[in-house]
Amino acid sequence: MHFNLLTLFPEMFPASLGQSISGKALDKGLWSYECVAIRDFAANKHKSVDGAPFGGGAGMVMRPDVIESALLSITKEKQGRKIYMSPRGKLLTQGLVKELSQEPEITILCGRYEGVDQRVLDAHEFEEISIGDYVLSGGEPAALIVMDACIRLLDGVMGNISTPDEESFSNGLLEYPHYTKPAKWNDMTVPEILTSGHHKNIKAWRQERSEEITKKRRPDIWKEYLGEIQNSHEGN
Repeated sequence: MHFNLLTLFPEMFPASLGQSISGKALDKGLWSYECVAIRDFAANKHKSVDGAPFGGGAGMVMRPDVIESALLSITKEKQGRKIYMSPRGKLLTQGLVKELSQEPEITILCGRYEGVDQRVLDAHEFEEISIGDYVLSGGEPAALIVMDACIRLLDGVMGNISTPDEESFSNGLLEYPHYTKPAKWNDMTVPEILTSGHHKNIKAWRQERSEEITKKRRPDIWKEYLGEIQNSHEGN
């Protein structure tokens, strides 16, 4: 999988993605990236990449001509799926991550200031994606999150191939609690069922805990989960 990153700050990559499992996967060639420095494509002597917004308002807006020049420096067949990191975009979910991880190439536009001119997004059919209901100083941290989520799902990256199927959101629920050695710590003990060796009971316990946690902490996900169960029963 290859990522093209349109950014004003190419030095922000690969950051944490150069470490741990993603870093090892990068060394193995399981994924790659290339930063395109947007400012290199500014035409004037001051290398300006932004302008005041038409209609007034605070802040500056990134110019469409400069962004387009940066984008077109990547051959069309290598651009792949084009994403603009934006708080108004479609929320990044595990389902969307799985979908994105199947793409051989992805181009991510990292905005700054008040955002980018809408015309370049429309002209080049950028898909807007948000990592949550909050605002960052720029799209680079959000791009790193998208990349991390995708990279760990690539074949050969995760040590335990079954792990992604047991994580939060993979089955519509939040993940169950985990425990390890020592069995007793600070007068707290591991739930007895987990040391029983009875795999069927352990699986049932984990499912119950996942349901309890999801219902309490994320009623929105719980409601969706119940709807999927109902639809499944109606389909049968």
